[in-house]
Amino acid sequence: MDNITQEVENSLKTLLDGGTILYPTDTIWGIGCDATNAKAVEKIYKIKQRVESRSLIILLDDVEKLQLYVGKIPDITFDLLDSVDAPLTVIYPNARSLARNVVAADNTIAIRIVKEPFCQALIKAFNKPIVSTSANVSNEPTALIFNKISKKITSQVDYIVNLYQDQVNKTKPSTIIRLFENGDYKVIRN
Repeated sequence: MDNITQEVENSLKTLLDGGTILYPTDTIWGIGCDATNAKAVEKIYKIKQRVESRSLIILLDDVEKLQLYVGKIPDITFDLLDSVDAPLTVIYPNARSLARNVVAADNTIAIRIVKEPFCQALIKAFNKPIVSTSANVSNEPTALIFNKISKKITSQVDYIVNLYQDQVNKTKPSTIIRLFENGDYKVIRN
């Protein structure tokens, strides 16, 4: 069994048990959990010391799964997703089938389709979206490499993925675009 397969199994067990994971994403190290489990999402807010009124990003492994979590997908979505190679988080209107505390007050949800092999394999095996929020306490700097993640974080998550801990992945969070029902969009973070 290779390392990725073993780490997917270990992470999957934690997610199925309602736990939290510290894991490498296609951007920076993230804290994750089952995005459909409100109690698991609550744990992430506590770990980050973040108010629940600030929504979280979720990750999916396949664009086809968007329809499960977004009520109406604006037509421009697929052109936007196809036009970028860098990680892109899109804020969609009409979130559904997710824990209420992962969705913004205006019923939007931020979703990124990941291409990174570990994240893809984990989400595919889990068959549900996973929360992805930076591995830092709110209002503290984001750690760009694993060994800079605060003990406040590492001591509170239920499982730490043992992959890529000595590597610098991408050094910045994803670009964020907000889509509106009429097909208009706005760049929130570049």
